[in-house]
Amino acid sequence: MVLRRLLRRRWVLGVVLGLSLLYFVTSTLKQEERTGRDRTLLQTSESDHRIPWKVKFNLGNSSRQITQCRNSIQGKTLLTDELGYVCERKDLLVNGCCNVNAPSSRQYICKSCLPNGCCSVYEYCVSCCLQPDKQPLLERFLNRAAEGFQNLFTAVEDHFELCLAKCRTSSQSVQHENTYRNPQAKYCYGESPPELLPI
Repeated sequence: MVLRRLLRRRWVLGVVLGLSLLYFVTSTLKQEERTGRDRTLLQTSESDHRIPWKVKFNLGNSSRQITQCRNSIQGKTLLTDELGYVCERKDLLVNGCCNVNAPSSRQYICKSCLPNGCCSVYEYCVSCCLQPDKQPLLERFLNRAAEGFQNLFTAVEDHFELCLAKCRTSSQSVQHENTYRNPQAKYCYGESPPELLPI
């Protein structure tokens, strides 16, 4: 009963309305600040951002000791490590590298890849993309990438991360938003999207 009477008073309603208005204004300003920051981030172009390309070296006679390898992780049966080796999951060493002495391990393998750089197996796409002779192709792609893509691809640190990102399926791999342009070769590192196949 007392609460009802208190809420009927004009000054209480004025305080509630004033606090609500203050909350609305501060929330709006914070949202605008976040949006402005995001917009600035999207407009920032790091044209001098260079990807440190990994040099090709052999595990057997390299002076650099590899203690840990990053790998493509997601494959059910196959994995690709950052040195370009593709191996079966059972041949993965504890440090994340493929066992180069295993019969299934092969370096820079482009099995299932078409001449346009599209492959039917993600791990082969990454391995093929890691070939040192693909560096000029990837640099051309980065230089010609649209602003939105450039912001995405400048976030990668090196050749391996670029190949992981480039080989993932993207909007360029699909037509009509729900079917692959080429269902057999949907993982691409090349400059052009997969060719359209008739439906």
